Amino acid sequence: MRLSAVGLVLILGIILLASDFLQSRRAADKEILRNLQGKGSKKEEFQIKFQGEEEKTPVEIDVAEQQYSEEEIRELFGRVSEQMDRLILGKNKSLDRIEYDMELPTKAPDEPVEISWELSRYDVMNIRGELQRENLNEEGTLVELSAVFTYSGDKGEQAMYGCTARVYPRTFTAEEEKRNRLKAEIQEQEENNRTERKWKLPDKLLGKEVYYYKKMNSRGLILIAMAVLIGILLYALEIQNQGKEKEEKKRQMLLDYPEIVNKMTLFIGAGMTVKRAWEKVVEDYDRQKELLGKRYAYEEMKKVCHETKSGVTEAESYEKFGRRCDIQVYIRFGALLSQNLRKGTKGLTQILKQESLQAFEERKARAKRLGEEAGTKLLLPMFLMLAIVMVIVIVPAFLSVQI
Repeated sequence: MRLSAVGLVLILGIILLASDFLQSRRAADKEILRNLQGKGSKKEEFQIKFQGEEEKTPVEIDVAEQQYSEEEIRELFGRVSEQMDRLILGKNKSLDRIEYDMELPTKAPDEPVEISWELSRYDVMNIRGELQRENLNEEGTLVELSAVFTYSGDKGEQAMYGCTARVYPRTFTAEEEKRNRLKAEIQEQEENNRTERKWKLPDKLLGKEVYYYKKMNSRGLILIAMAVLIGILLYALEIQNQGKEKEEKKRQMLLDYPEIVNKMTLFIGAGMTVKRAWEKVVEDYDRQKELLGKRYAYEEMKKVCHETKSGVTEAESYEKFGRRCDIQVYIRFGALLSQNLRKGTKGLTQILKQESLQAFEERKARAKRLGEEAGTKLLLPMFLMLAIVMVIVIVPAFLSVQI
């Protein structure tokens, strides 16, 4: 992966080098590409060499953006006019009834056009399109709006735009009208009592007795919702941790299985009984526990020793051991030892040797698989590092290249 990343960076470097070379060759053709309309001007740096001279003179040239042709300017003004038909309405639905402030921009959005406005009635609307509501009447007031479009690239290129709007006072719903009247009456009484330290809210409004309630703060509800959400997340996290712990326990027990079987094989082959061999494995674990740490498989084996001392039969203890481990190889191992005690199966040592060899093969295969998984997990960080390298290399290079 490292070699492929280096190769990719090398290829990008070659591409940028070729681009810079072509860029430098463009000067030999005495051609400069202007930026498209609306992209702004740019600067080009050249080194000029006179014929017969060796010294080069650096020169910086300001290159303006490409200008519109006369036909393109007419199309530009047409587009801006169509934009204005929609843009100036603001929250209003039609020019026939204007109740909200209008939008009168001084520059066309995303277009190189400046706009200046003139109104026929400044008493009902200002130059920003804000309504002067104190001067409006129910019959409506006609306001003529005139605009001059000026092309930014050539101040001499202009176009006129005009429309007529009928402005009305805002129409309120019954609920809004009631709220406005209540607010006006309360405000009037508040203004009449501004010399007093404490001001008592009126007992009657609109001729009726009223009661006052503070608006309920929803912070308690928010905290309850957050507590419930956190509780759910913590419960989910606990389940996830339990799953991870169970998976880690299974992984550890599978790693210890070949060693346990191998020790049992050696001890039984040396003439010990199954019970004594089992106890010997547990004793070795107890001596090395501080060094090795807690090992779940050995802890389960210790439980078998306690069970046999408390009166549980040896065969039953081995079967319970396999069920507690809840892993196929341990279930098979417990059943094998239990069967040996009950039926007296011959050749237990040979069977355990075969089980030990098979367990070690499975352990090697598992280690290989874990190594492949670790390599796969490293792909994401490596790709992130590659992306960072590409950004570090490419961005400064492209910023220095002016198209």
